[in-house]
Amino acid sequence: MRASSVQSPLHAAGIMLGVGLGGFVDGIVLHQILQWHHMVSHVNNYPTTTVAGLEANTLADGFFHVAAWILVLAASITMLRAWRAGRFAPSWSFQFGLVLAGWGVFNVVEGLINHQLLGIHHLRDDIGAPLSWDIAFLVLSGLLIIIGSLLHRHAAGRMRRRQNTERPATQSASDRTRDGRHGRVAVPGGRHGRGRRATGR
Repeated sequence: MRASSVQSPLHAAGIMLGVGLGGFVDGIVLHQILQWHHMVSHVNNYPTTTVAGLEANTLADGFFHVAAWILVLAASITMLRAWRAGRFAPSWSFQFGLVLAGWGVFNVVEGLINHQLLGIHHLRDDIGAPLSWDIAFLVLSGLLIIIGSLLHRHAAGRMRRRQNTERPATQSASDRTRDGRHGRVAVPGGRHGRGRRATGR
């Protein structure tokens, strides 16, 4: 494949991976380890203080984890297909920036829809769901998006410069190979140093 036809790494796959991994961090750390909230822990019909309510929340957490797993799987398949199609593999900073941004996007959607619009849970349901914690969560989410975007843009710029540096050398080698295949040898002579075909006589 010629260097000029090689495409840059996919952006969507990195964002999707960040959204899925962000879901796992939320579900594993906040739901299970810290137990600050569960998926429907702010719904009156499913209080976590009863066995039935805890079972309903555990079931909802399970479906949430399935959705996060599907996103991570889809992102992994998309990246592998892109690499097999000849796209450049991303650098660590390129990919990590996208993952951070995707994580922040997940948190913003979580914080605005689940926390504020639907009100099915809040960040700290264990201490009465204070609004200050929900706001701090959104601020942190915005910082993740900003930091991830800056890291990704810096890495993407370095990759473009590297591609532009490597492309002329690759094309020059390709031209030499093509000339050799057609039996042409560049010799001095002619106006402006234009080469002539060697006759071999």
